[in-house]
Amino acid sequence: MALLLRESDVEQLLTMPLALELVERVHREYSAGQATDVPRERTRQPKSALHILQGAVPSANVLGYKAYTSSKEGVRFIVYAFDASRGSLDGIVEANHLGMTRTGAAGGVAAKWLARPDAKVVGVFGSGWQAQGQIEALAAVRKLERVKVFSRSADKLKAFCDRMTTKLSLPVVPAASADDAVKGSDIVVTITTSATPVFSGEALAPGTHVNAAGSNSLLRQEIDEATVRKCAVVVVDSRPTALKEAGDLLPALEKGRLQPGGLTELGEVIGGTRPGRTAPEQCTLFESQGMAIQDLILAAALLKLARARGMGTEVDLGS
Repeated sequence: MALLLRESDVEQLLTMPLALELVERVHREYSAGQATDVPRERTRQPKSALHILQGAVPSANVLGYKAYTSSKEGVRFIVYAFDASRGSLDGIVEANHLGMTRTGAAGGVAAKWLARPDAKVVGVFGSGWQAQGQIEALAAVRKLERVKVFSRSADKLKAFCDRMTTKLSLPVVPAASADDAVKGSDIVVTITTSATPVFSGEALAPGTHVNAAGSNSLLRQEIDEATVRKCAVVVVDSRPTALKEAGDLLPALEKGRLQPGGLTELGEVIGGTRPGRTAPEQCTLFESQGMAIQDLILAAALLKLARARGMGTEVDLGS
């Protein structure tokens, strides 16, 4: 029978180290042609939208999809994981926490391979749910000394910083301004829903790595063309997905200042088939849209762990 994992189950089972390990592995497999990912499809209605990502990870014996809806009431995520050899439904996983963790892990893996080894200060734009995963992942791959967070929600910012400081035993402090968040930061993260750039690329110092993780739609643009131009290496999770919905890269692509072939996949850097950072003074960019295979490899691992620990609820469905 299929296994149903609720958010509470996922929160108990999923750790950032596990997510980092599996996300790195699946990106290597994808860029080596050993995993399949289909760019997001959307069905829009006047008051809501359905978003579907699908794919397969043969090494984890899983294929399936993540479906989520968005509306003024919020966003709801569910992963449907099928046994790739039998075609039967293996499990259904509530995926709010899973999605936040895998998005953070993708940024962490990118920073591991692209940020300078001595990176220790991070500037983050956004203090919402997703920012938590970004900071936690970066703290796992670099020995951080300080995190500065800038957000339009000033009333919630202090509470967010206090919570993350306690969680990670790391100084996480409010930034006074957008410039303050960028100045002196070795890694800059954008994880917002902004339709316009949140900082000026002219403020980026040599050697900075940028994780742009909030723009998964052509309607959003968190970073400006100056940032893209400054980056010697532009890395994406998937070229097909980036070309379809990377609002951050679209202006440079339309003007011919960035070519599709100039986009490097994260898995290619991990696998050594294309270079990442080659000099300390280079600026680097990771443009993250999110992929089904990230969700699926985590879901498959969590379902296996849950069965071993007697967790989850069995449902007689799709057997």
